[in-house]
Amino acid sequence: MDNTTEADRELATERVLPYSRGEVYRAIATPERLARWWGPAGFTSTVETCDFRQGGHWRFALVGPDGKSHPNHNIFALIEPARRVVIRHEDRTHGFRLTISLSDAEGGTRVGWQQVFDDPAERDRMAPICVPANEQNLDRLHAEIASHS
Repeated sequence: MDNTTEADRELATERVLPYSRGEVYRAIATPERLARWWGPAGFTSTVETCDFRQGGHWRFALVGPDGKSHPNHNIFALIEPARRVVIRHEDRTHGFRLTISLSDAEGGTRVGWQQVFDDPAERDRMAPICVPANEQNLDRLHAEIASHS
């Protein structure tokens, strides 16, 4: 029997950004903006499709600084405008659910970023990559919103 909890499979961070929930949400919900900030520092996104609606598919490639392409397939599992977006990352090697939550905070919007992997061993294997990459995603989100404010 598997006795793991969600906490055993989770990587989470949060940040307060000095923008309204609406501004943050628009940077997530607008496909061309999402493509500009999504991914770790030094990566670019090449989007095949981004159907931003509940049940919609998001297929793209993250292209690293070395030019290597990393295909991704996500499904928007839940969308609560200006509150929460849940994305299911469909991948044979590391499936996870990402929940991006938005809440009011002093000075702006608290952005919660919670990845829950399918298995704790996969979480442990991906943590050295995902922990800094998740922080870089939030840095890039902040820069995207700043450039459009």
